Amino acid sequence: MATKVKGKKVFISYKHYDANVMKFPNIYQTTARDYVNKLQEMFEDTPHIFKAEEDDNDLSKFKDDTIASKLRDKIYDSSVTIVLISPNMWDKSKLEEDQWIPWEISYSLKEHKRNGRKSLTNAILAVVLPDQNGSYEYFIQDNSCPTCKCRSLSTYKLFRMIRKNMFNIKESKEQRSTCINHTADTKPFIGYSSYIYSVKWIDFAKDDLSIDLNLKIALKINENIEDYIITKE
Repeated sequence: MATKVKGKKVFISYKHYDANVMKFPNIYQTTARDYVNKLQEMFEDTPHIFKAEEDDNDLSKFKDDTIASKLRDKIYDSSVTIVLISPNMWDKSKLEEDQWIPWEISYSLKEHKRNGRKSLTNAILAVVLPDQNGSYEYFIQDNSCPTCKCRSLSTYKLFRMIRKNMFNIKESKEQRSTCINHTADTKPFIGYSSYIYSVKWIDFAKDDLSIDLNLKIALKINENIEDYIITKE
C-alpha cells in the first residue's frame, strides 16, 4: 500500500473467533481474523505489522507479568494500534481482565522503558466491522439526531478500556453538541472528541487514500494527546 505513513509499525487487536461479521466471498465461516488478513494485504508495503494473540485463552490462569511479557515484544515498537470492533468482541461470560483486547489496548496506551529507551503511547484507531447483515448499526448510528445530524456510538457495548478512551477530550477543548437525541448508552460523535477515533470498515478500507487519511487522523490525535484524559489501566 502506497501511504505517507508507510514505515509505521502497526499492531492489530481483535477477537479472533467472532463470526458475527459480514462474510467475504469464498470464505464460508468468515471471522474477524479474516479481516486481519485483508489488513495485511492492504499494508503489504508496511514490513512491521503485528497481530494480536491468535487464540482466546482464558487469561485468568496467567499472572499479570506473564501477560505483559507476551505483549511486550509485539507492542513495544509499534506506533499505531488498530482495534477491530466486532459485535461479539466482548465475551460477557468472562471478566474483562481475563480477555486479551483490554490488555492489548492498555499496553498500547502505556509508556514503557527498555534499554534506556522509552516507548510512547500509541495512536489508536477503532475500525468497526459490519455484522452478518452488513450493518454497522450495532455500534454506529448515523444522523441519529434531527437537530445536529451527528453520529452516535454505542460505547456501552465496548470493553471499559476502549470506552473510557472515547469522548474523553478535556472540557476546555470540547466541542459542545446541540444533540437532543442521545442517551447515557449512546453518545454523539462530534469532531475529534475521542482519543480512540472510530471509522467504519467500508470507509476505512475502500482505497489507499482512505486508509492513509484515517491513520493520519489517529496520529494527529496522538500528537495532541495532552488534550485528552487517558485511561491506561
